[in-house]
Amino acid sequence: MLFPTVDFAIFFCLVFLGHWLLNPRPLPWKLFMIAASYVFYAWWNVHFVWLLAGVSAIAQASAVVVARQDDERRRRWAMGLGVAATLAPLAYFKYYGFISLNLTQAMASAGIHTGLPLVNLILPVGLSFFSFMAVSYVVDVYRRQFEVAGWLDAILYLSFFPHLVAGPIVRPDELIPQLDVRRDPRHLDVAGAGYLIFGGLFKKVVISSYLASTIVDPVFADPSRVSAIEAIVGVWAYAIVIYSDFSGYTDIAIGVAKLLGFQFPVNFDRPYSARSLQDFWRRWHITLSRWLRDYLYIPLGGSKKGELRTYVNIMITMVLGGLWHGAAWTMIIWGTYHGAGQCVGAWRRARAKAAGVEPVETPGRVWLQRAITFNLVCIGWMFFRSDSVASALSLLGRLVTGWGTAGTGLVTPMVLLVIALMLALQFAPHRPAELLQDRISALRPWVMGVGFATALFVIATLGPQGVAPFIYFQF
Repeated sequence: MLFPTVDFAIFFCLVFLGHWLLNPRPLPWKLFMIAASYVFYAWWNVHFVWLLAGVSAIAQASAVVVARQDDERRRRWAMGLGVAATLAPLAYFKYYGFISLNLTQAMASAGIHTGLPLVNLILPVGLSFFSFMAVSYVVDVYRRQFEVAGWLDAILYLSFFPHLVAGPIVRPDELIPQLDVRRDPRHLDVAGAGYLIFGGLFKKVVISSYLASTIVDPVFADPSRVSAIEAIVGVWAYAIVIYSDFSGYTDIAIGVAKLLGFQFPVNFDRPYSARSLQDFWRRWHITLSRWLRDYLYIPLGGSKKGELRTYVNIMITMVLGGLWHGAAWTMIIWGTYHGAGQCVGAWRRARAKAAGVEPVETPGRVWLQRAITFNLVCIGWMFFRSDSVASALSLLGRLVTGWGTAGTGLVTPMVLLVIALMLALQFAPHRPAELLQDRISALRPWVMGVGFATALFVIATLGPQGVAPFIYFQF
């Protein structure tokens, strides 16, 4: 079920009503919200409801077993087995085909025929997200950072529909305690929720859809036909498309949660204003970045086991982060590329610290760093978006060889204007948006309703007929 659809609008109206009617009664409320979340997930494919239930049961059973162990060695083993069992469905559905195909091809080139079965599997929507949340739960119980929750709380934590299919990746201590809080409908942040929901819809339905259909899809479909300028603008446009698409989904998810009285963590913080690749990952998909840091990079040793080991840990983390986004060589290269960039940044910081050099911060230096970082990120996006390594290299080659090629008319003043405006918003301070939300909050309910209805009409008018699924649904 997609957010920008009539189906979801009807679904949410019914859930909103049931949620607030049952809010004073904890047990019926939890059962209702679990049922609603499973209906939401089943709308895509009812057969995979059992997968969501299975992962939830494995995670809860593992957490219970871990919590009961007094011996540290047994506790560690229970945690490890629980994490492995929780990730097993993700490994099968997402990586079995990729591994078996590449292993079969490698063995065949050596004259060995393994006969591994090649299965074309459908990746269940949201599996990557709720699997990582399940791992967080088991590991946090092991670390004694969170007490094992009741079965209903654990099931609702993993299935809660606003975050279910594309995040944000919410940790146990950020959501489970909220499940036992009786919310007051008189204190809802309706203005803030509306601002996020309609802003997210505009980014997804209008901005992302327009740039994707106008320039991004044609450029990536056949890179050999485009000029160097079209390749550059097409890649810049894709940077806006994936940001508008994913941050738009996140904004809607956070806004929907707000209307139900819940708070989700921030997932984006103007990522294209970053001054380095490290800074970019502190601003882009923040909940995934901190998950990789706290559940992979730090357990590997982080930066506490020497300089060389630090670089190894960074590379492992980023390559696996790339693989999380998809079982493909393009994603491995994308993760490796960002890992190498992070290592270079860490090396430069270490050298500057050892030499006692403090760089002079001037406006020119800051903006140069931002421009370089944005274009480095865009180079990575070429591999992320392309359907093959060869296609990505072809597009990359057009940046060098395409200067003598006549354009195909993909770069228009409107395309450039939309890209420029969206990039300019990356540098806008937070305060004006906060003031706007305050002004909306001060409006009378009927005026606010008319404003939201007008915004929805504008979005529906400017958007295309039908809306494609969010990009991160495939991860």
